[in-house]
Amino acid sequence: MAAKLNLTRIRALQTDARENIESYLDPETPKALEQYTAKMKAVLLQDPELLASLPEYLPVALYGRVKFVPAAKAKWQHWLSTGTAPSWDDFKTSAAFNNADIELVKAIRAYSEPLLIESCAVLFLMEFGDNSNTAGHNEIAADNDEQQNDDNDSYDDNDYRSDDFSNDDYEDSDEPGYDNQYDEIRFNREKPE
Repeated sequence: MAAKLNLTRIRALQTDARENIESYLDPETPKALEQYTAKMKAVLLQDPELLASLPEYLPVALYGRVKFVPAAKAKWQHWLSTGTAPSWDDFKTSAAFNNADIELVKAIRAYSEPLLIESCAVLFLMEFGDNSNTAGHNEIAADNDEQQNDDNDSYDDNDYRSDDFSNDDYEDSDEPGYDNQYDEIRFNREKPE
């Protein structure tokens, strides 16, 4: 009997991993995520048992470093849609690991092969999205799009516009306590008016 994938756990790992990754994606410090994952890989290599309490660390550590060969994409979609865990032989040909990560992958496999497979399932979902529920999901999405279009058709922007209001009437520079020191602040790549 084939092993099962715990899809609820995989989705929870995906959410936790995504939150961790997004917290390190900062344009001000472009190498922050890379530095964080390098430290994490070193810690996990030394102590894979840390994953017992923090399993989301593995997909974060391997984020962007696992490639899914095009021929394996359909396999992953099938495994995720049926909740079936791949055998090791199927798994090892469906995910390509960076040479620098092979030692970590071996250590994690020795600790928990199912966790390694789950983590790669998380990475697959993060890269390609969830196409496992395509039939039901597409019907719901189509219904939502249709409802939204109906709502947009009935919208009349005249209902929300006031002809007697202008920005000139809303000048607050002459307001007591007004401080114009922030008037000239610009964000990166924002052009002056």
